[in-house]
Amino acid sequence: MPADLLIYGLVAAGLVFWLRNILGTRHGEERERPNPLKPAEPKKDDTPYLAPIEGSATREKESENPAPAYKVFAAPRAQEGLSQIAQTDRGFDINHFITGAKDAFAIIVEAFAQKDRQTLRDLLTPALYPVFEQALIARDHSGQALHTEIHAIRRAEIVEARLQGRNAFITVKFVADETLVLRDAQGNILEGNPDRVSEMRDIWTFTRDIKARDPRWLLAETRGDFEGDNKTLPNSV
Repeated sequence: MPADLLIYGLVAAGLVFWLRNILGTRHGEERERPNPLKPAEPKKDDTPYLAPIEGSATREKESENPAPAYKVFAAPRAQEGLSQIAQTDRGFDINHFITGAKDAFAIIVEAFAQKDRQTLRDLLTPALYPVFEQALIARDHSGQALHTEIHAIRRAEIVEARLQGRNAFITVKFVADETLVLRDAQGNILEGNPDRVSEMRDIWTFTRDIKARDPRWLLAETRGDFEGDNKTLPNSV
């Protein structure tokens, strides 16, 4: 063997030995090193949310944006009902619905406290309004005054949804910050504190005839999150 080839062979063997000592060898159990140029993945939220559903007006084309264009919290059992509603009512927009539900929540709570019967008639179903009216009459007879202010709606989660004939029903659980004060006829505080913000938990069911031209979702049912929890509005169930 020529002397120069022998020298090159010895140099190459030395380099291999040196690299193995410096870098080591992979044996299949090493943790993959992160790629510093790869964008960080967003943190996962364990709370279920409503992904884009067929028929939703806010649905993005997958080729343009594979991620949901909005994030509405919804229980898994509500997914099928929401999909049925969206498939039947092609104009159904879940993002628009939940925004309107939040607005209706604050308006109805404060209208009930102010005894604004006209607003309640506009936002409640004909079957639910008499329940509120009876509570208002009882307050009139007692001379009590109720003040309620919604400061913030911290959560609105869809817990149920169904399509019954041409009527859609969506149930939303609200968690809100409110100030509530109930006074007697003499102005004495019976319940609440004007300087304290407390947590309100209510479960409301909205309904709409999806074949009707009226786009409004009306409040059909109210109940507290826990038995005896609802002190702001009358329970309908």
